[in-house]
Amino acid sequence: MRDQKGFSLLEIIVAIAILSVGILAAGSLQGPACKNNVISRNYTEASTIATDRIEKLMVLDWDDTLLSDTDNDGTNGGGLDDTGTDADHSAVDGNYTIYWNVSADDFPVPNTKTIRVIVMWNNRGTQARISMDRIVPKII
Repeated sequence: MRDQKGFSLLEIIVAIAILSVGILAAGSLQGPACKNNVISRNYTEASTIATDRIEKLMVLDWDDTLLSDTDNDGTNGGGLDDTGTDADHSAVDGNYTIYWNVSADDFPVPNTKTIRVIVMWNNRGTQARISMDRIVPKII
């Protein structure tokens, strides 16, 4: 029997056991990877929605009601973080709620307004948010 070449049954069983442990370890990473992909997708969608809202606001006339500080709390940039009923304006886009707040005229420099768009959504039981700012110049 010493002249025979090949693997014994015991060697094959050990090799299969080692391979199985490696495959199970790699497989256990799939769950967290899928979860993180969903979270990343939500942030990407929220960023796209915020950018889209800013672009829509940028083409409006300076005196448009959607570019007004409706609660007069935007002096010197105050009130730009407001959400819910404290926000100057809001809209809903699917699972995302969009809030935007406008500073008072001439902030941070003369003939400008600052717009802060805040997008919020439910992310696995917790409230997630992203915000973007844009300074809008008054075209004279």
